[in-house]
Amino acid sequence: MAPNLEDALAALAAGRMIVITGDEHRGGDIDFCVPARDATAEAINFMALHGRGLVCLAITPARAIRLGIELINPGRENQSGRPHGRSIEAASGVSTGISAADRAHTIRVAAADDATASDLISPGHVFPLIAREGGVRERRAATEASIEACRRAGAGDAAVICSIMRDDGEMARIDDIAGLIAEHRLPVLDIEQLLR
Repeated sequence: MAPNLEDALAALAAGRMIVITGDEHRGGDIDFCVPARDATAEAINFMALHGRGLVCLAITPARAIRLGIELINPGRENQSGRPHGRSIEAASGVSTGISAADRAHTIRVAAADDATASDLISPGHVFPLIAREGGVRERRAATEASIEACRRAGAGDAAVICSIMRDDGEMARIDDIAGLIAEHRLPVLDIEQLLR
């Protein structure tokens, strides 16, 4: 269960899920992460079932511009510091939009190399997070770390992340999900490893 950068990058390169720790902006919350290009209904369902947090699409500023996604609150007033963009849905190929399969489809559409704003509609059931340009060196958080890790793994420049809660609804720490990590052989990556 100790963080291992090489194992985590190998898993991402193979389209598998990992756990990210060390987010200094959320008090040590932990997240599931999978490359956006490899988002499947099974992966989204796993995150919803075992993570229970908001399933989000982490994207670069350049991709956000190309997709026409802006921060919900770009100003300084009443700012939470969470880099949420407007919610999205694939313009075609979905039904209600909320099913695991529909959300996976929307994520893959948004993560495609040739994706543009015309491929998406809004509002929707996928919640983008727009990373800082400087990555983890500018903001040490799961959004930036997931993108950096996927890039290093050769797995694209977008990721799906989901914060993990315990059964009682409180935010989980790594020891709380030791059994889940072992059962599903999930590599763990600490953001500090990306800064070394």
